[in-house]
Amino acid sequence: MDRPIRMALTKGRLEKDTVGLLEKLGFDCTAVREKGRKLILPVPDANLEVVLAKANDVITYVEHGVCDMGVVGKDTIMEMDGRFYELVDLGFGRCKFALATKKGYDFYGGYGIKTIATKYPNVSRHFFEKKGMDTEIIKIEGSVELAPLLELADGIVDIVETGTTLKENGLEVIEDVAPISARLIVNMVSMKLRHAEIEHFVELIEKNL
Repeated sequence: MDRPIRMALTKGRLEKDTVGLLEKLGFDCTAVREKGRKLILPVPDANLEVVLAKANDVITYVEHGVCDMGVVGKDTIMEMDGRFYELVDLGFGRCKFALATKKGYDFYGGYGIKTIATKYPNVSRHFFEKKGMDTEIIKIEGSVELAPLLELADGIVDIVETGTTLKENGLEVIEDVAPISARLIVNMVSMKLRHAEIEHFVELIEKNL
């Protein structure tokens, strides 16, 4: 293949952290740092092209092979469940999925079906299926903290970093669901066709983590 290796990055904090890592590897990321409104940017000395996208789209682009690699949070990987290789835990963007309820609420008491509000229905479903619990899952797009306060749900499954938002709204974490951090994912076909280049890149990253 004559085009550079294409790497999709999740816009925002993961993008900044990944660019920081590429610079630590000795690559010149000036074009990415001074991107303006451009969405495809060269890192010429790494034979790399950076594509800036939303988290879900990073997975779509890597899965369909239009990008060879991607950096995305484990939260998106768990929710979308795509076909690709997850090669490296990059260690940044650390937080967790947690189950939270109103303070003092006995979530596991009683026999009724519990209602869960979340932006991550698949993650929530898998978590409660493993426990053998029947739940009703309601997908919420905005602030999930509202759902227990308005008595729409018994609990929420959400990403928690510091827990401040929960506390300020009278909620508390009652159980951790899964740890989250940024991961390097690779398209299955690219892994075969560009094995040497990708392997070299992965080794460089692992040495510098």
